[in-house]
Amino acid sequence: MLETWLYALVSVIIVSLISLIGLATISINTESFKKYVHYLVSFSAGALMGDAFIHLLPEAVKDHGFGIEISAYILFGILLFFIIEKFIRWRHCHVPTSEQHPHPVAIINLIGDAVHNFIDGLIIGASYAVSIPVGIATTVAVILHEIPQEIGDFGILIHAGFSRKKALVTNFLSALTAVLGTIVALTLTSYVENISLFLVPFGAGVFIYISGSDLIPELHKNDGQLDSFIELIFFIMGIVIMASLLLLE
Repeated sequence: MLETWLYALVSVIIVSLISLIGLATISINTESFKKYVHYLVSFSAGALMGDAFIHLLPEAVKDHGFGIEISAYILFGILLFFIIEKFIRWRHCHVPTSEQHPHPVAIINLIGDAVHNFIDGLIIGASYAVSIPVGIATTVAVILHEIPQEIGDFGILIHAGFSRKKALVTNFLSALTAVLGTIVALTLTSYVENISLFLVPFGAGVFIYISGSDLIPELHKNDGQLDSFIELIFFIMGIVIMASLLLLE
């Protein structure tokens, strides 16, 4: 059990540190970055789908079968993230942004991101409770998703009037809720029998929603045939990475 806690906490700390990736984007030309970030998004979409269907769902149904209960937990994960995203886009403000008046969308984004990261932590913790290889696979999928997401979050905060320092600090604090999520998940698995029966398919539902609703639609905004082909390659690469992690088991 100690080994599980160690792997899980180290993994989620690494995931949280990705929120500081905004530092690396400061010196990158904005237009050059926008030109290539969609490849990262495509890679992330494939990794999340791959983890959901190759690792999480097989583990969820291995002992209990694919019944209505598992389906309900998957749907709950999808529904919860739909609600979270509706909340993030709920408020708008017409006062010009500045450091003295950050746009409310930034505050809402931080709150939504904190909830998102907490759930990522829950999923990482629950995955490690199943087995260390499944935990590693889920961590890799989360990392690949967090890179483009955290870059985007950093950009939102800068656009909303935050200074670079404030954007980095608040984004990192928001990311730390993932650590809390992992601690909660591992604690629950110690005291609540079969909690992973809920958390693992729930996590699969979350990953399916993020990939299918958030990431893949972004890829359809690009009409270039060459770019679309490269995006397809990156999407498949994400799935292949998840499949290759089966060798760890």
